[in-house]
Amino acid sequence: MRSRFIISIGLLLVVLAVACQSDEQVEFNRYYSGGSLIYQAHCENCHGEKGEGLQALIPPLTDSVYLKNNKTSLACFLKNGIKGKITINGHPFEGEMPAADLTPLEIAKVLTYVTNSFGNKAGVVNVQLVEADLGKCR
Repeated sequence: MRSRFIISIGLLLVVLAVACQSDEQVEFNRYYSGGSLIYQAHCENCHGEKGEGLQALIPPLTDSVYLKNNKTSLACFLKNGIKGKITINGHPFEGEMPAADLTPLEIAKVLTYVTNSFGNKAGVVNVQLVEADLGKCR
């Protein structure tokens, strides 16, 4: 009887915690958790579990300055890939990142995950923003 009471109180606390989240926090959590799974499936093999990259071959995703300065291009980088030289955190990287076969929603989720992980804090990258940015790809 006592354990049922404790479990009931625990469940009530969980329900209250979820119910107290704002719509923005719920949206962020949905994008972030989905983005984590997409990152694991499509990005982690090269960029690493912690976004550390691979020495001089594959750039890290830990440079929030680079991500912030290129935020309107990130969706295009994922959709079309990147070819050529880029400099991240003062280190040059040259090579090719292949295009990812992801929907705009999947791109939004993975960008929300990346731009809010590995020391980055940028908030939600929603699908409307990604679609607008994809419309500007060169």
